[in-house]
Amino acid sequence: MVSDYDYKTKILQMSLKISYYRKLRGLSQEDLAEKIGKSAGYVGMIEAPSVSKGISLRTLFDIADALEIEPDTLLKFDK
Repeated sequence: MVSDYDYKTKILQMSLKISYYRKLRGLSQEDLAEKIGKSAGYVGMIEAPSVSKGISLRTLFDIADALEIEPDTLLKFDK
């Protein structure tokens, strides 16, 4: 069974990757939000390291498309 700590660690890693690839593409949070049909506040919440906010698969796929990466890139976790 996976602990809450493990989930939070994975969500943190995913949020940091979203932020990294967004910046790599030269996108602001507002730009990414527009591309995925969400608010800039929502993107900020996803990327915030102090917030453990899970996202739906649909949102994950939308983010990956907007960042021009494969979805599994965001789901490869360091141990």
